[in-house]
Amino acid sequence: MELIFALGFPIILLIGLTFFFMSEGIPAWIQNLSGKSSTIWNFGIVSMSTMTIIIYLSSCLDIQLINHIHTMQYCKSCIIPSTRPDQFIDTDGVCIACKNFENRKKINWNKRKEKFLKIIDNLDLNDKSWNCIIPSSGGKDSTYQALKCRELGLNPLIVTATTCDLSDLGKQNIQNLKDKGFDTIEFTTNPNIRAKINNFCLKEIGDISWPEHVTIFTIPFKIAVYFNIKLIIYGENPQFEYGGPSETVDEFILNRKWMEEFGGLIGLRVQDILLSKNFTEKEISAYKYPTMDELEKKKITGLFLGHFFEWDSLQNHKVAKENGFKEYTPSLEGCYFNFEKIDNYQHGIHDYFKFLKFGFGRATDQLSYLIRRKKISRSDAIKIVKNAEGKYPKSYMGKPLKDILNKIGMTENEFKKICESFTNKNIFKTDQSGNLIYDSSNNLVKKEYDNN
Repeated sequence: MELIFALGFPIILLIGLTFFFMSEGIPAWIQNLSGKSSTIWNFGIVSMSTMTIIIYLSSCLDIQLINHIHTMQYCKSCIIPSTRPDQFIDTDGVCIACKNFENRKKINWNKRKEKFLKIIDNLDLNDKSWNCIIPSSGGKDSTYQALKCRELGLNPLIVTATTCDLSDLGKQNIQNLKDKGFDTIEFTTNPNIRAKINNFCLKEIGDISWPEHVTIFTIPFKIAVYFNIKLIIYGENPQFEYGGPSETVDEFILNRKWMEEFGGLIGLRVQDILLSKNFTEKEISAYKYPTMDELEKKKITGLFLGHFFEWDSLQNHKVAKENGFKEYTPSLEGCYFNFEKIDNYQHGIHDYFKFLKFGFGRATDQLSYLIRRKKISRSDAIKIVKNAEGKYPKSYMGKPLKDILNKIGMTENEFKKICESFTNKNIFKTDQSGNLIYDSSNNLVKKEYDNN
């Protein structure tokens, strides 16, 4: 179909213009085709004939030509592919994330800091109660956020929406924030219901982490409404750092629209879960955002700290580590960094499905981050990615896959079938029968790792 649009319409337009502007009239052989002398009539006949020929030719062309339309294009600056949701690679071959990073050089960070200080000036910093909420999983970024906001004179309440399968290391890092003298609320949704949602979401949308990604936004806002706290401070805008629609990258306010589009709900709404008839309103109340009326009445605002202060996850990690944050000492499956995605044993499955659906994983994001900051060459990053990503998730952080799946009521055989159903065959090699090809270690074989 793409070929039809690409070739058919220009040809038809050319024929039409030729007919209407020929100085010597309509050729006799064309008139004989219809027995009519009408220019428009003959134009229609030839147009239909041309389109028929094009359709026939397109069906006869090598199928690889059609498939090429769906293959991955990589940013020539970093290694982010065009398959990333909401990603865009321009005509120069550069992705949005790289362009955003270059645009940082034009930002007046002193002005932005002043802007943030004006915002918090409207808060009663002398009030002994909490004047802001910092959502935290216990990770290095939220540890930095908490310390930074306290340094600026804020009295934050740390709100943790407990991850789906909280790791021992995650527990330690949450405890570390408490030890640093922060008031903390840990909110854990019904684990039985969450396990059912994990199971449902993995089967329906190929995302085991949907509950976690949603509650990191819904729970802090619900608590803000309950305690009448007007300001919620998140870290970075992921649409800016990793690429997203142009209208979102400069946003620093999290309104309800942003939360619904990018705050974990991508591909699935709470209403979709209700329609499945597997859950009741009561069971999924924690996964629903406060209403617009509630947020406006309480004048609650969510902000990205990374909009006002230059965001650097490497520096955040350094600050967090100096203040008691613990990282994972062995190499972390599917990753390059050993200090991200260490709070939840399900991260391995989540990133594996990201690889199945879009052809890249966590290591690609991390290495692209380093490439932009000239910490690693693009060619070296490609070599690392080939070895780091796409491995079948036999375990994560020492926990076997069988045990991770058992927690959500799923067998490994069921899991393998779900994996295959979400695998994008335009990205991975298949045999002549269309069956996926696996290497000697039973891992999928990607067609491309660069713009070859």
